[in-house]
Amino acid sequence: MQTPTHRPLRFGANYTPSKNWMHSWHNLNLDDVRRDFAGLAELGLDHVRIFPLWPVLQPNRTLIRPEAVADVRAVVDVAAEFGMDASVDVIQGHLSSFDFIPSWLFTWHDKNMFTHPEALSGQVALVEKLGESLRGADNFLGFTLGNETNQFSAETHPSPWPVTEAEAANWITTLLDAADRSAPGLDHLHSEYDAAWYMDGHGFTPALASRLGAMTTIHSWIFNGTAQRYGGRSVASDRHAEYMIELSRAFQTDANRPIWLQEVGAPSNCLTPDEMPGFLEATVRSAARTANLWGVTWWCSHDVSRSLADYPELEYSLGLIDNDGTTKAIGQRFAEIIPELRERRAVPARSLGIVIDVDDVDVPLSRAALSPGGAVFQAWVDACADGADPTFVTSTDAADADRLTTRGISDLVRPDLSTGVGVYSSNNTVV
Repeated sequence: MQTPTHRPLRFGANYTPSKNWMHSWHNLNLDDVRRDFAGLAELGLDHVRIFPLWPVLQPNRTLIRPEAVADVRAVVDVAAEFGMDASVDVIQGHLSSFDFIPSWLFTWHDKNMFTHPEALSGQVALVEKLGESLRGADNFLGFTLGNETNQFSAETHPSPWPVTEAEAANWITTLLDAADRSAPGLDHLHSEYDAAWYMDGHGFTPALASRLGAMTTIHSWIFNGTAQRYGGRSVASDRHAEYMIELSRAFQTDANRPIWLQEVGAPSNCLTPDEMPGFLEATVRSAARTANLWGVTWWCSHDVSRSLADYPELEYSLGLIDNDGTTKAIGQRFAEIIPELRERRAVPARSLGIVIDVDDVDVPLSRAALSPGGAVFQAWVDACADGADPTFVTSTDAADADRLTTRGISDLVRPDLSTGVGVYSSNNTVV
């Protein structure tokens, strides 16, 4: 892969269809997709991330519906009509507080999707079938294995499938290998919601997020305790995406590894409508100041229709475009800043390194300390308030003078893990 600094910064949207939301995959209408993509192209976006539903694609472990696979290819092709690339998530998975799991995996047929051999083989088959269909599309960027699938393993899930770090790594690498076999030469990735960074005991870890796959993906939401503790338009909230990007840099082993701010939005339970455009601009500008950023993909393209029931309130207002196709103020602000930010500028030196204490396999001793209000998080907030541009380094690397020199880190801050109590929680699933 060519390093991101040799390419323009990418700007896109996570595609939430304006008509019938993701349920539109049950009866796809390409004219509706074209209207939606025309609006996104008018904003100057160059890519979309799409989410075909797993039960629609694979209602039985050995039945992958060719019609559904063809629909995915058709949507990718429509994106090309409007000059946009397309990234495809395979395992959907979890979307906007709803779980979409095929019946062959739960209740009477309960199998841990990450560890059961038959469950794993079924997912491999799905990745390979989609790869065979999409590999000839010139605008196909590659797969993300699934949207925040790690939430199925979290202890907070109503019916968790727990995993160890080794089991999570095996699931990721097995599916990435399938993606590489079926659609070689593309950027295949995996994504996690922020429990990987903030929840102690979670099997998906910062090291896995920062080392496996072609890029690191960051999903940054301020309803995780950041806005509640510091305020929706605080420095902590405006720079939360930047914070997570720099966290990931501490754990990567490739200095040139691209990082994709793949999912970030302006939630109404933390921000007023008048605050949302400014929050978008502050978030995108701060992320653009980080090294090796591939791009920013906003959540989401279109508001969820009020005709659909039972979503958390915030989900109805996250779009850049409203449900009738009118660009909102937040979408207009995105369009206004893209031309300026697409051409890369020099990023600031980050000579101040905040130390993350880790064990001998690079798992943080306290992921709670990384979460909003924790000692590491607070050290970041304090450094930003002092005018610094901090980054992070593991305690292992902090003891390696050559490693610090390579990264340009000359000063270290060592947070006291006995201070600061994190307040992490994922608040989009409260209905």
